[in-house]
Amino acid sequence: MVEYSVQKTPKKRRPYWRKVKLNWQLYVLLAPGLLYFFIFKYYPMYGLQIAFKNFRAIDGIFGSDWIGFDHFSRFFSSYYFWDLMINTLGINLYGLALFPISIIVALALNELRDGSFKKAAQTITYAPHFISVVVFAGMIIAFLDPATGIVNNVMQVLGMEPMSFMTAPAWFKSIFVWSNEWQNLGWGAIIYLAALAGVDPQLHEAATMDGATRLQRIWHINLPSIMPTIIILLILNMGNMMSIGFEKILLLQNPLNLESSQVIQTYVYESGLLHGQYSYSTAVGLFNSVINFMILIFFNRLARRTGTSLW
Repeated sequence: MVEYSVQKTPKKRRPYWRKVKLNWQLYVLLAPGLLYFFIFKYYPMYGLQIAFKNFRAIDGIFGSDWIGFDHFSRFFSSYYFWDLMINTLGINLYGLALFPISIIVALALNELRDGSFKKAAQTITYAPHFISVVVFAGMIIAFLDPATGIVNNVMQVLGMEPMSFMTAPAWFKSIFVWSNEWQNLGWGAIIYLAALAGVDPQLHEAATMDGATRLQRIWHINLPSIMPTIIILLILNMGNMMSIGFEKILLLQNPLNLESSQVIQTYVYESGLLHGQYSYSTAVGLFNSVINFMILIFFNRLARRTGTSLW
């Protein structure tokens, strides 16, 4: 018996520059995006070194004295540290608890059969996303005004006493989180609706023939189909666990609700730009970014076990 063996000839690897030359159009398309990130995201990072220096404008970044982790130690031992951490984490965890609402809205909109009603519902929920933060904050303050606000007018009609919501620290987190949910509900839902559009209709047809109810099809077909999208958006939200929309919280903030509204971002703004403590505020901001990065890495690794991750 004669045995035949087939010897594979090793493939000759194409030089890198020839690959670039062959696909130069793709690299040209990629170049503006890379330049943007390099110029506006990575190049300014050289200024982070002032977090470890006693920065003086007259000496410049490189000429200022190196003091190590003194600014970080000062922040950790400051009177405001735990209040800032509690407020920042409290608002973010409160917002994270509302994360399923946009999923529920998307699943409900997907089940609507009336096309005109579905479009109207999508428009109503999606429209607030296009309102600028400044206008939206002004609307919230106007709605909650104790004398002329619509909320207090309704409360008075129902026999309740008017309340000054914006000056009560206990109400600030709820006002911020629920107004944020109102503004971004449609945006979150439309992402899940796009994912639901990719669900194979044959799965629903087969399930219907097997006697599955609408609720069972949502639970066993729609939800598993959009689970990768849910996990990716959840990871991105967790990566911003220590960050809050700076502009909106600053616009809603006033001296009377400062106890509940002062978060790390507003503290960085106050200590850096208003009080001129550039090195100290950079150290606080760097600490915040490092914590965000660590949370992102942790939850990305956790999500990788489900087969879905950012990288």
